[in-house]
Amino acid sequence: MHYYLLGRSGLRVSRLALGTMNFGTAGFHAAYGKTEAEAEPIFRRYLEAGGNFVDTADFYTAGESERILGRLITSAGVRDRLVLTSKFTNSTDPGDPNASGNGRKHMIRALEASLRRLGTDYLDLYLLHTWDRITPVEEVVRTFDDLVRAGKIRYAGLSDVPAWYAARAQSYADAHGLTPMINLQLPYSLISRGIEPEYLPMAQSLGLGLTAWSPIGGGLLTGKYRRTADGLAGAGRLGTDGANGRPVSDRDWRVIDALDGVATELGRSMAQVAINWVATQPAVGSVIIGASSPEQVDGNVAALDFEIPRELRDRLEQASAEPLPAPYSMFTPEYQSWVVSPGLGIGDKPAGYAPPIINGAALPVG
Repeated sequence: MHYYLLGRSGLRVSRLALGTMNFGTAGFHAAYGKTEAEAEPIFRRYLEAGGNFVDTADFYTAGESERILGRLITSAGVRDRLVLTSKFTNSTDPGDPNASGNGRKHMIRALEASLRRLGTDYLDLYLLHTWDRITPVEEVVRTFDDLVRAGKIRYAGLSDVPAWYAARAQSYADAHGLTPMINLQLPYSLISRGIEPEYLPMAQSLGLGLTAWSPIGGGLLTGKYRRTADGLAGAGRLGTDGANGRPVSDRDWRVIDALDGVATELGRSMAQVAINWVATQPAVGSVIIGASSPEQVDGNVAALDFEIPRELRDRLEQASAEPLPAPYSMFTPEYQSWVVSPGLGIGDKPAGYAPPIINGAALPVG
């Protein structure tokens, strides 16, 4: 296992993080949850592979994920070597209007409850789980800073927020000397590339290391599923609606077909190629993997043992490409070459550079 610095920080995390959303058999994720006895060998195998980045949330399996994880960490005696991450936002008491969201009152109470369930006195990384569309970003950032100063958390980050919100949070922290965000957790896969135009360059510019969740598209990119007249069939847990409640499109099937071909040429599983592609994308510091068995952990870790040749990578990216909406379509090298100082030959050109053709004529270049 290799380790990367997470964002603009000195925190070293393994390239694969262990997601524990399926640790426990209660609450929203109960349908595919694992008992503690089933979760332990998964956790142990991840540690044996050199993994140190473990992700949970107060919402997962109604708090069972944190309780189980806390006991497993204590039993293995590995608290100090782990980068332990949890998240807050979702309601843990539907009858209390302040028992959810991202306000200061809930942030502090949620953290204290997570620490009790996990059996620890601090978190290495604490994340806002989901944008609540209400709480001012300044309140969130200042509360993160207070929690760091109190020794309750070591680092702060965000998950599933708009790009402008993450940029505002980081800029506010920088301007006021407050704890910066070092992590941004987002869905990213060959069938879900919507974060690329905005989030990737923002993360690189502002020092946010991305952790990608659902790298295999909720299981759609594993090869377990086939197209039927009703939509989708297979041995996994996805319904006919597809991944994350989104119907499987013709584009998705093109991606699956391309991935199948590339995986066959490489002698690897489709899931390994899908994970490898995400892990080697710009700005991605770590990829969150789930596992239902120790053997699946082994298979996921092996996704880092090879490189996807440029030709095969191009095939995957062409199959999964989607037209860029405006204004992002204006920021491509091809467009910029004739919009920004056309004909002045500004900027160095790479070897083999071919000038763009506009209306049948090549533009002058320097």
